[in-house]
Amino acid sequence: MSTRTFHVGQPGITVAENVTPRYSYLTTTVPKEFVHRASIAEVMLTDWERLDDSHFTVAGQWPRRHGFFAAIDDCYDPLLVIETIRQVGILLAHAEFAVPLGHQFLMMDLSVDVKPEHLVIGTTPASVDIEITCIDIKRRGHRLSRLHFEAVIHRDEQVAATAVASFTCTSPAVYQRLRAPRIGDGAPTPLPLTSPTAPQEVGRTSPTDVVLSPLPEPDRWQLRVDTRHPVLFDHPVDHVPGMLLLEAARQAAAAFLGRSCLPVGITGEFSRYAELDAPCVIEVTPLPKYAQGRERLLVTGRQEGAHVFTSTVSVAPPRV
Repeated sequence: MSTRTFHVGQPGITVAENVTPRYSYLTTTVPKEFVHRASIAEVMLTDWERLDDSHFTVAGQWPRRHGFFAAIDDCYDPLLVIETIRQVGILLAHAEFAVPLGHQFLMMDLSVDVKPEHLVIGTTPASVDIEITCIDIKRRGHRLSRLHFEAVIHRDEQVAATAVASFTCTSPAVYQRLRAPRIGDGAPTPLPLTSPTAPQEVGRTSPTDVVLSPLPEPDRWQLRVDTRHPVLFDHPVDHVPGMLLLEAARQAAAAFLGRSCLPVGITGEFSRYAELDAPCVIEVTPLPKYAQGRERLLVTGRQEGAHVFTSTVSVAPPRV
C-alpha cells in the first residue's frame, strides 16, 4: 500500500490518502499445494475458471528453458505437456471438487498427443489455455474418488496438444491402510543408486537426468531411481512417481531407436505402485508403424514378477 499527499481547499493544507494500487493484468501461479509441488518454480498453472459442473478452463505458462524438461528439436518437451495435465487434474480436484489437501492421488491412465509445429519455443514463455471436460466423475459419499477428463491445450489459438487422463484420490487414513502391508509406518529404503546408461544413448545430456541403467539383455534396462532428483522427486514420496515411469518410457524409446526423438504421442497405464525398494525392469517392443511414418514402441515395466505400467510411445520420423 502506498501513501499519496495532495493539496485540497486552501493553499498549504494537505491530506494524506492511502491508495491501494490496482493492476489488471498481473500473473501469478496457482498455489503450489494445489498441484502437489514443493517448488514454486515447478508450478506450470496460473489460473482456472469453472464454466459449469463438468467444464473448466485452466491457464498456464511454460518456461523457455527448464532444468529437466529440455527442448527437443527446438520444441517444448512433450513430458512438460504431461506434467501440465497432471497438475490440472490435481488442481481441479482440490479447488473445484473439494478434495482436502493431504489426500493421496494415483494416476490410473493418461494419453497425450502433441502437434510439434505448435510447440516450437519462441522468444517469450509460452502461454497456454486448457479446455477441460470431465466425462466421468465418481464420488464416495460427498467426496470425489475418481475423475476422468479430456483436455485440449491451446497456444496462440492453435491446438498444441490433446490429452485424456484418469486418477483416483483417497484420504490419508485409507491410503495408510492400503500401503501398510508394503511400507509399514514409513517410506521404504530405496535401492542403492545404480549406474546410468550413457546420457547420449537416451536423449539426455546429464547423467543425473538418466533414469535407466544398462542390463545384459538387449532392449531391457533397470529403472534408475534417484530420490534426490529435484524435479522427479520434488517432495518425498513412498513410491516411484508416474512421471519418472513415463520419462523411462521416453528414454527407452530413444535408446531402442538409437537417436534422440520427439514423441508425438505417449500413453501410460499404471496398474500398481512401483516400489522404491525393488528392481523394476523396463523393456521395449516395437509395434507396427503408424500413419505418416511414425514409429510406435510398447514400453513395459515389471517389478517382482508383475506389470507395473505399460506405455506406448509414438515417435515422429527423424528430420532429414
